[in-house]
Amino acid sequence: MRRPRWGKSVTFFGTSGANTESPPASEEPAEATPQGRRRGRAAAVAQQQAAAQTHDDRGVVVCGSDRAMLRVVTELVGSGELVTAVVNPASRHFDRISELGAKQVMGVRVVSESVLRRAGVDAEGKKPSTARALVLLDADDVHNVHTALTAREMDPDLRIIVQMVNPRLGAQLNELLGDCVVISGPQLAAPAFVADALEDDELTWLEVGARRMVAGPAELIRDHVTALANSTDSATPKLLPTESTDPTTDVVLGLGLRKVWRTRDVRRTGWVMATRDVLDRRVRIIAAVMALFALTGTALMHYIAGVPWLRALYLALGAVTSAGIEDNVFSDAPPWAKVAAVVVQLSGIVLVALLTAVIVDSLIGARLSRVIGGVRGRPRNHVIVCGLGTVGARVLEIMSERGVAVVGVEQDDDAPGVQTAHRLRIPVVMGDSSLEETLRSAGVQRAQAVLAITNGDITNLETAMVVRELNEDARITMRMFDHDLAQRVERQLGLGHSRSVSMLVAPAVAAAVANRRSQTTVPAGRRVLLLTEVTVERDSVAVGKRLGELDESGGLRVLARQRGATWDWTPAFDEVLTAGVRIAVAGTRSGLARLLLATRAPHRPERSERIEP
Repeated sequence: MRRPRWGKSVTFFGTSGANTESPPASEEPAEATPQGRRRGRAAAVAQQQAAAQTHDDRGVVVCGSDRAMLRVVTELVGSGELVTAVVNPASRHFDRISELGAKQVMGVRVVSESVLRRAGVDAEGKKPSTARALVLLDADDVHNVHTALTAREMDPDLRIIVQMVNPRLGAQLNELLGDCVVISGPQLAAPAFVADALEDDELTWLEVGARRMVAGPAELIRDHVTALANSTDSATPKLLPTESTDPTTDVVLGLGLRKVWRTRDVRRTGWVMATRDVLDRRVRIIAAVMALFALTGTALMHYIAGVPWLRALYLALGAVTSAGIEDNVFSDAPPWAKVAAVVVQLSGIVLVALLTAVIVDSLIGARLSRVIGGVRGRPRNHVIVCGLGTVGARVLEIMSERGVAVVGVEQDDDAPGVQTAHRLRIPVVMGDSSLEETLRSAGVQRAQAVLAITNGDITNLETAMVVRELNEDARITMRMFDHDLAQRVERQLGLGHSRSVSMLVAPAVAAAVANRRSQTTVPAGRRVLLLTEVTVERDSVAVGKRLGELDESGGLRVLARQRGATWDWTPAFDEVLTAGVRIAVAGTRSGLARLLLATRAPHRPERSERIEP
């Protein structure tokens, strides 16, 4: 049966992050009856009141010095926030940050308690801080953790948003600091790069209920949590089905992707091919010269000295390899034979030294990674990932889960993705990705897609240009920070798509600062579902009701509820709801709108915010 085509958008969230992609414009079928129209009008009113919240005029403190700092400050200033930027004056972005419209720019080398107090983290007793949120964007996780702990001691109620590279450390920090949002740039960006490389429109990555999850076809998803849609009818699938006649056609929510047996995978060179590479042309020449000396010495000793063949071969090899020579054999030999034996032995010493040096050169350094993890044979229809940093490492993991044949290219042996590639048994070509020789070693002429995601815009641009010369049919995606350059490259050079990690991080940070509800759109045919988290507010209609009653109104399914700092994914549906309970739900727009009306406190000051379609 033909699989339904979904929307092109692929999204990913950091912990409690926000949607960073525009959702598809597909609509639910309109109700033709008067009751349906009334429900539609009620849903529209609910959408306008959905995320109303009290206005807070306090500022936001942003600490950082890298490229993400520029994007985040621009996003926050554009959202009307009063931003205080704390920047290292040695940063090459310092002048640009000063021009972005921040209320105050502080040039400091170390973010200390006194610096935070000057920036607005100055709570005293019941008096709140001048700043309502602190954003930490340092590239060093240790510095971010130190600053976050300091700020929490100064203000227990301060909202802290931290960008972390290490996801495990980020999860622990989120539990320790209370009102803390942890956002991971690699986790946000990697699925988008994978989608571009595979032209993938089937999976939606998200984080809800403190779980990293994926929605998509049942055949691709493992550890199913719930069925979101029955897509037997691809035009109008049944949303949130209780049962399905053909579960293989369902759109489901799960914890990850199924492991796929890769029958046409790219093979690594392995130890056999590595040995062949170590015994290169230099080793073969030296070995040939030593063999020539040994054979010549064997013949001379046999015919001139009358030594038997085997003993002559033994003596010749001992002389050539510097293992020693028996003097009594040559004691009665002519002077020229003694001189020849000494010359052979000295030559053997030189040859053995050269042989040792060549083998050591082949085994030590970057060459070791190249010969052991390089590409074997002539791979076809694979994906080449150039740049195995934190983003590249996550891309390799997703590609491996999808069963995609992939080859990594990296110049630095210590890059995080190199170890990830060895763990996943993915071939890695060590070298500069902008060089034709390196790309040819990765099989670029027969690749279906190339991801240029190193940390340098110029390197990525050079890589894309070389790839286009070698393979005109390959899909190219570049990681580029400079937005203007990226647009001009796409428009004038036609080198493929470009993405920026900071462009994906900035909206997620802005959403976390504003405490907006994270919301993910999962398309199925011509209909859509929304997955989000909702808090039951004091004096709302939902207080005192059973958890299962939320499902009974239709168009809604409760996935989990929060107990303290942890989430319960097997909630008791006869449990009575109390104020402050947070639940994770999946629902249609009308079902979610009714839930928001039921969980929202009456007479609450409003600020216009709509439910994304």
